[in-house]
Amino acid sequence: MTSTAEILAQDSHLIQSFADLNALKAQGARTVISRAEGAHVYDNEGHRMIDGIAGLWCVNIGHGRQEMIDAITEQLRQLDYYSTFYNFTHPTAAALSEKLASLAPGDLNAVYFGNSGSVANDSAIRILHHYNIRKGRPNKLKVLSRHGAYHGSTHLAMAITTPAYSEGWTAASDLVHHLRAPHFWREGEGMSEAEFLDALAGELTDSIEQIGAENICAFIAEPIQGAGGVITAPAGYHRRMQEICRANDIKYIADEVVTAFGRLGHFFASEAVFDTTPDIINTAKGLTSGYQPMSATIVSDEIHDVISGPDGMFLHGMNYSGHPAAAAAALTNIAIMEREGIPERVRTTGAYFERKLRGLADLELVGEVRGSHFMMGIEFVKDRATKASHPAEAEVGLKVARACQKRGLVARPLGNVLILSPTLIMDEPMIDEIEGILREAITEIAAGL
Repeated sequence: MTSTAEILAQDSHLIQSFADLNALKAQGARTVISRAEGAHVYDNEGHRMIDGIAGLWCVNIGHGRQEMIDAITEQLRQLDYYSTFYNFTHPTAAALSEKLASLAPGDLNAVYFGNSGSVANDSAIRILHHYNIRKGRPNKLKVLSRHGAYHGSTHLAMAITTPAYSEGWTAASDLVHHLRAPHFWREGEGMSEAEFLDALAGELTDSIEQIGAENICAFIAEPIQGAGGVITAPAGYHRRMQEICRANDIKYIADEVVTAFGRLGHFFASEAVFDTTPDIINTAKGLTSGYQPMSATIVSDEIHDVISGPDGMFLHGMNYSGHPAAAAAALTNIAIMEREGIPERVRTTGAYFERKLRGLADLELVGEVRGSHFMMGIEFVKDRATKASHPAEAEVGLKVARACQKRGLVARPLGNVLILSPTLIMDEPMIDEIEGILREAITEIAAGL
């Protein structure tokens, strides 16, 4: 077995994503994950940890599923690679597109495959720009997004992400207008939740009037904001925003890269949980449970009819769109979820997980516990009465995450927030174990602040 020291020496050449590259130079700053099975991962020294982030919101069916490995292997044996390019297709991509159309709500029946959530969101905007140009509306290009949003890190996807992620970088920001984060606990001071929803709806209406509906192609929203801190909007928010968009001929894009494929208890959350039928749904992550890189941009019949009409080439594509091995992984992943009733089970186990974590609100360091089912965030505060945050240099989230890891739980720090997005196969005893680790870790860090 390769030693941890040897791996870290090799790793010095790797540029890691969303990391403080300078801090990673320090001794002990990096963790080598060498093996995974079920709901657990193992570091290179053999220490077992509950994978409380499912890789990165991804591994919904758990690690090491032999059925998945066999399906990918058999597909590679049959057809290792061919692109869904020009006039070519292959059986696995065709079957997956049909399956996704059957699962998606409403008339979302046309599927474009990419290899990441960033590509899915980027593709949605490009497709809508092309759609509007074909309809003779070349100025209808701007996008409405929100502070706290995360939609990816390609140049365009980063522009529709919250501006905080673009600090020190560039983005296509001239195309995007950011609305207020729908975070009632932080943003709704002095209002009831219903009044806060009215204020958000009013801001959307005012922004449309200011920019001009004739210049706006889309409003994009995660059903629950993920990497922005697991922000849940007020009840009825998504339906209300969609109604305003529909009244102004603005397409509604649901970024379900995280929320789809069981994380909230359904294959897609938009209609089942949030009572909306978007014009486009984007997904990735849980689509293959992370076993292969793949995304899907699923568009309505009306959009597809325009972009597939006469005298128009679809000048957008990726080498690995509909990759055979990725498509095989997605089909097998969905089959496992359906056969084992994983989304249905999450409606019970996820609700239990949410309940247990919300119980941590009795700890002095905890300001708010938020989220839904297997998508939860814990925000730490300096003063619960004023909601004052700890300074960034206190690294409270990181300290709690390290205290959790020491006890056998991988959790994701994000400033003063700790994110939990585990595999969907956990039972109640494991959930109890997670709650116990979190309680001990938070108590330890609070005592040292």
